Amino acid sequence: MVDDIQRAPAEVRYSDEIERLLAADTDPKPKGWRLSPRAVRRFILGDASLDVQQKFFGDDPLVARCIVSLMGHQGLMLVGEPGTAKSLLSELLAAAISGTSKLVVQGSAGIIEDHLRYGWNYALLLAEGPSERALVASPILSAMRHGQIARIEELTRCAPEVQDAIISLMSEKTIAIPELGPEVESRAIPGFNLIGTANLRDRGVHDMSSALKRRFNFETVKPIADAQFEKELINRQVAQRMADSPIAPSVPADVLDLVVDVFRDLRTGTTADGASVAIPNSVMSTAEAVNVTHAAVLEAAYLDGGALTAGHVARQLGGTVFKDDPEDARKLRAYVDQIAHPRARGSRAWSAFYKSAKESLRD
Repeated sequence: MVDDIQRAPAEVRYSDEIERLLAADTDPKPKGWRLSPRAVRRFILGDASLDVQQKFFGDDPLVARCIVSLMGHQGLMLVGEPGTAKSLLSELLAAAISGTSKLVVQGSAGIIEDHLRYGWNYALLLAEGPSERALVASPILSAMRHGQIARIEELTRCAPEVQDAIISLMSEKTIAIPELGPEVESRAIPGFNLIGTANLRDRGVHDMSSALKRRFNFETVKPIADAQFEKELINRQVAQRMADSPIAPSVPADVLDLVVDVFRDLRTGTTADGASVAIPNSVMSTAEAVNVTHAAVLEAAYLDGGALTAGHVARQLGGTVFKDDPEDARKLRAYVDQIAHPRARGSRAWSAFYKSAKESLRD
């Protein structure tokens, strides 16, 4: 059944690894946790002795701090630029700690308090009146009742009055249900906690209040600093996406080097040799680098029927850079002329990239 869906949750994708960790886990566990904190860390950062692969790259101490936060009374808030794997990290933490990552609320302007507390099956409500059977628990209420981790994605996309509902929920660890009686309430059992994510680019949409911030420990997820880590991650992610494809050209080392160089140059505004680069307003994250490389592999495999080249990368790059700001096209043209052109003189990969980029940007 897993083979028939595009993306299984982490607890399904890595079920074999979790079972191996469970069998070998002799360390102390907080009440309500499926794996011990040490085993959770091994699940996320890898353990060669148990054939557990690394899933989150770039900041091992961050992972340890997140695990510690979830053992306490405050929630965990992961903030950072888009594409820095905040959602992936929250999913992995929930899967390892609770055995499920599916108790999630996707923040948006359409979220109301019912999505955080509870709603009703209106057919049953009309037929029977308020009852436990008619109540539809939110992911957070379900997590409280079963001692599990709930997740709220893009919290700053939610309206302030919705955010405020989390304050009492996290303070009291209780959701009152007055429709079932004045004294009816659900109290969280051990193991419950909340992970939120927020993009730094969403500041000003709906800023969190000071009271809400006090209910969370904040951790900033930064872009991968180590270029070699980034290459490994891109290569692995693309290979996983193409695993079921009948044709899957590999990513040559020089093309992978080019992808990482292009994204790091445009992300940081500075090349490795110190040249300045205009930074696009579009997100130039590792996640977008994976998307561009994957698209380039698909073009090479299904349209060109040949090996992947840097020219394929150049043709797919525009879909990432040209999104919101027309000025980003000018910035990419300047990058191609000022940075890619000189590099093309001494590199086959950069030569193919430059040629294709000039043709694409001319259209």
